[in-house]
Amino acid sequence: MNKQEIIEKLKSIIKPYIKNQEAFDNLTESTDFINDLQINSANLVDVILDIEEEFNIVIDNQSMERMLDVKSAIEIIETKLSEK
Repeated sequence: MNKQEIIEKLKSIIKPYIKNQEAFDNLTESTDFINDLQINSANLVDVILDIEEEFNIVIDNQSMERMLDVKSAIEIIETKLSEK
């Protein structure tokens, strides 16, 4: 799975939780989930659970704490996929 495919899946996962449509429309690797998309911390947990389900991976607590922006999410997903 390439980076663009991961980004597309990520967008479909986070779309229900965003509060800033403009930031979502202009999403890049540097987009921050909390500051840019205005996803609250409770919903960020839901996003991570949805990512685990979508990609069939388990994200440990240390990785969860790092998953604050699109780039980190992609790196963590790629790492977990490669470990399978």
